[in-house]
Amino acid sequence: MKKEFDRRMHSAEHLLNQTMDRMFGCGRSIGAHIEKKKSKCDYLFDRPLNDEEVRHVERLVNEVIQADMGIIEEYITRDKAGKRYNIGRLPGNAGDSIRIIKIGDYDACPCIGPHVASTGEIGEFHITSVDFEHGVLRIRYKLRGY
Repeated sequence: MKKEFDRRMHSAEHLLNQTMDRMFGCGRSIGAHIEKKKSKCDYLFDRPLNDEEVRHVERLVNEVIQADMGIIEEYITRDKAGKRYNIGRLPGNAGDSIRIIKIGDYDACPCIGPHVASTGEIGEFHITSVDFEHGVLRIRYKLRGY
């Protein structure tokens, strides 16, 4: 049975990934578990985040949500995608036409999952906990209203 992603949570994951990379230069998550009630993302990192940094990440993600940016998809060739994005996590059988999800001018990356039409549909983003162990920073989050 194919896993069903929650559109709101999956779209929020993109915003969290881009925010973490912009703030800390850590790249996108190395692993994620996306569920309707709560989700988590893991990042290669060199230290724990302090409370101020956690609140700042949360605030920035919520600013993008409130900006109500459109979320669109476009298809580009695998060759072009490989030059612009990290396509290492795509399955080998993904074909030559790669789907790119663009969130306004904030984020763009290859993705096979479902998304909302605009960030305003996501709802309020809340980081519930942050752990750091053995070079991996784990951020758990939920969306208020669930």
